[in-house]
Amino acid sequence: MALPMAKATAAQAPAPSGPETLTPWPPREHFRLWPGKAPGAQAKLPTYAPSMNGRPGMRELWLRGVSDPVVGVFRPARPNGTAVLSIPGGGYGFVSIENEGIDVAKALNPAGITVFALAYRLPGEGWTDQQDVPLQDAQRAMRLIRANAARYGIDPAKLGACGFSAGGHLAGSLTVAHDDRVYPPIDAADRQSARPAFTGLVYPVTNIGAINRGGAGQPDGPMTVYRRYDIPARVTAQTPPVFLAHSVDDPVCPVDQSLDMLAACRRAKVPVEAHLFEQGGHGYGALHAPIDSPQRAWTDLFIRWIGQRK
Repeated sequence: MALPMAKATAAQAPAPSGPETLTPWPPREHFRLWPGKAPGAQAKLPTYAPSMNGRPGMRELWLRGVSDPVVGVFRPARPNGTAVLSIPGGGYGFVSIENEGIDVAKALNPAGITVFALAYRLPGEGWTDQQDVPLQDAQRAMRLIRANAARYGIDPAKLGACGFSAGGHLAGSLTVAHDDRVYPPIDAADRQSARPAFTGLVYPVTNIGAINRGGAGQPDGPMTVYRRYDIPARVTAQTPPVFLAHSVDDPVCPVDQSLDMLAACRRAKVPVEAHLFEQGGHGYGALHAPIDSPQRAWTDLFIRWIGQRK
């Protein structure tokens, strides 16, 4: 299945203006998810708005208004056949593509892991079936990567996912709802499985209905939708292995969100590993935590855990 080429007007940063320089996105190697308009497109598409945000000294690229989602491809110098779809967070209000996508590639590539960073559409930006929009993009990304595994030099059986915060919710949704029909098949790639071989969840939202509505990781919707995306409730014995990393003092996504997922995996006898850090807060991604902090070690722990997968 040939990958659709990215349009110049897709999720690409325009020439920088003003005092800050935007981090280049997408990278030179990337692909579009949809050959035409994405599912549920309305007459007026969202306005693409990349910007530099974050704390002083830790500015990073955020994306809003993604109407033509793309996947950035980051190849290691010595690939080992393993690959990860990295799914950034942003409370379903923006996509933290640098901190939790580009930087993830910088951390995992040296271990031989090919990283695909997903710039997905946001549910509150005018799409039909808004609750399913992120999952549509995540499923499609997994299927296109598997359909083109030979091109990327990866083993389709060793393709996993890793998500952060609301992106953790999306990665968790992909893990338990990879077979849910959220868009009609459009080409041969959609015959591929969207199931991750393994999943990393880093300070994730796992039960979107358990957090006060209107905050991080909480698109509007009826409780029937919240129940559908209650990830621990959908864990079964067939759920892929899960890796969890969370700080106990996280003020945005309570650590209980990971503890609930840990308990669900244990009940279903799903292989699971959890690392809880006393401090660290939220949003440190792959490289933003202080170099000597315990939570900075999660990437090495994740790499070692992936290496144990059969």
